[in-house]
Amino acid sequence: MLVHGTRTSSTIWDDQVRALTEGGHPTVAIDLPGHGTRAGERLTFEGGLEAIDAAVRSCDAPPLLVGLSLGGYMSLAYAARHEDRLAGVVLAGCSTDLKGKPLGAYRRASRRVVQALGLGGGTWHVVTDMLSALHGYTPVQDLRRLALPVWLVNGARDPLRFGARRYLGAHPGARQWVVPNAGHDVNSHAPVAFNRILLHVLRDLAHLPRRPFAGPRWAG
Repeated sequence: MLVHGTRTSSTIWDDQVRALTEGGHPTVAIDLPGHGTRAGERLTFEGGLEAIDAAVRSCDAPPLLVGLSLGGYMSLAYAARHEDRLAGVVLAGCSTDLKGKPLGAYRRASRRVVQALGLGGGTWHVVTDMLSALHGYTPVQDLRRLALPVWLVNGARDPLRFGARRYLGAHPGARQWVVPNAGHDVNSHAPVAFNRILLHVLRDLAHLPRRPFAGPRWAG
């Protein structure tokens, strides 16, 4: 299951969906509130978690949750609250706390991604919503209490990767990949390398003991 970053949408994962599906791994990419098919909504922290949970509930087995940037922070927050529903977590482009200088770097990286992909228009309120949603969120705290397998993936040129050592210290079992010549939008900058990493992670998961699944479930 793939979760995008700020001011993009599920379509940024098209290359990954294609590669993983061809590799025999059913894959879905979702839109967070305020993005893609849900552009008319406003993003909140709880709304993001609910969007992820709705997709997880549709799965027949615990999925690998892959999040990029905003999607990475939301995926980590979701995993820390519902790890019994997941097989593992891949966190891409989100290896730092969003405050101080990293916050400015996040704004700049988001702007460059949107300009490069021709996205956005008059939707910069989504960035404000994102900052409000993640205000006060401390990823390291969630990593410390998480028992799930965790993988970090960062572009070598991503300014948001420089907290990775702290992340790895918070979750001693975590593994990190740094993708050469890639920036913040690592899955688009180096799709072949990123796809290989995901396939490697899925092979690793296949050799781990299966976790009990808390779903699918339907509200009613």
